Amino acid sequence: MKLAILSDIHANLEALTAVFAVVKRRQVDAVYCLGDVVGYGADAATCVNLVRERCDAVVLGNHDEAVALERGLKVLPRDGRKAAAHNRAQLNESQRAFLAALPLTVEADGCTFVHATPGDPGSWQRLGSYLVAQEQFKHFQTPVCFLGHSHVPAVMGNKLGAVRVRPGVRYLINVGSVGQPRDGDPRACVAFFDTETFAYDLARVPYDVGAAATKIINAGLPRRLAKRLYKGV
Repeated sequence: MKLAILSDIHANLEALTAVFAVVKRRQVDAVYCLGDVVGYGADAATCVNLVRERCDAVVLGNHDEAVALERGLKVLPRDGRKAAAHNRAQLNESQRAFLAALPLTVEADGCTFVHATPGDPGSWQRLGSYLVAQEQFKHFQTPVCFLGHSHVPAVMGNKLGAVRVRPGVRYLINVGSVGQPRDGDPRACVAFFDTETFAYDLARVPYDVGAAATKIINAGLPRRLAKRLYKGV
């Protein structure tokens, strides 16, 4: 199976559209979304519709929870709270219900998919150290667990030094962010994985950052959310 995995779209329609164009060219067998479809950006409704239409499975992210269920708002940064209120008002009842019903984890095609961590997915923990990350291998049984949340791409194996994906090693793989990368590269991220060969490729996709940023400003959202898109921070 050839899979495409994307995460942390954050209502950035320009980035999502560019990513889906690359996914279509790759002719994958399935597409998985690791959550945070909404939040921060200006195009929540259209992004939700596209994900519903084109992804085979989607897991819940903390911004999805905040927007759909108004839970966890207090722990979001101030800009995130403002964007959550904007996005919630933009969504209709069906779109909010879709987000609210998303599972915390999905296991399919021999892989585990989660937004933050497999150990306690609803706590929205970040893998801030090697020891914390290694603890997570106890909480999933598949060879690979794909996750997002930090917006920073990374590959970590259960064996020291295993940073290239290959059979015989188990992995936690962070696929970065479609709509708000934070690794200094403003291009959108989308990952591709072959479940038979273990070939893994993280593609960086250019998109119209200016258009996405202008929409954020025109929506009355904090300008910081627009500015950070240009630098990938």
